[in-house]
Amino acid sequence: MSFTPLDTMKSTLSSITSSASGRADTTTTNRRGEFGLMDPQGTGQFASNVLVKTVCFMRCSPSFSQLPPRDRSSLLRHCWVPVFVLGLAQEKIVFKVTDVPSSNILHQILLRPVLTNKEAEQPTLAGVYRLQICLRQLWNLDLSPKEYAYLKGAMLFNPAVQGLSASSFIEGLQQEAERALQEVIHLLHPEDSSRFSRTLRAASAIQTVSHSLVTELFFKPVIGNTNMSHLLTEMLFVH
Repeated sequence: MSFTPLDTMKSTLSSITSSASGRADTTTTNRRGEFGLMDPQGTGQFASNVLVKTVCFMRCSPSFSQLPPRDRSSLLRHCWVPVFVLGLAQEKIVFKVTDVPSSNILHQILLRPVLTNKEAEQPTLAGVYRLQICLRQLWNLDLSPKEYAYLKGAMLFNPAVQGLSASSFIEGLQQEAERALQEVIHLLHPEDSSRFSRTLRAASAIQTVSHSLVTELFFKPVIGNTNMSHLLTEMLFVH
């Protein structure tokens, strides 16, 4: 029996076995690398399913498939997190974080008062809370599957990504997705004239969620030092 990269990724991510320990901390939100998922195994399984669906969404989009391979790679690399976060919201994924014991913190602070580049990329609790706020904003809207689909399209086809060779075409695809979203919102909620703008604002807030946060929080325990972009590229292009 052969397995596709999507099968392999799903199987790998679902094998999370590490468990976090400690207590929740809601006061020092800027600390780095001292926390993890309270339920890494359960949440990791849900996250892996959402990631697979995220890549499937891209692969199954006829408009995305028509783009030059380099543009598809660029959009994947820069836009997978917003689409993934929309998937977390759509699947109603609730997660909590907890402290992970860190040895001799004072010693580390005294000897390394300046963060290295790698440390600066580590997610903070403030970033986690920002992600949770984004999810709550989307849940409050109670979006339908069609609204989520068009919103994902608007997030995926981002003409602001640098280096795109078909940026004008991609901008057209984004505008098309936004028009379709507006139409379905008007159809489902004709009495709510502000729903479209509220939906776009909620989606815009997702752009503040960093790639490093999502990678470190949900997938680092499994993929280790594997480059996430390379892994996603393999999932998208290798059949």
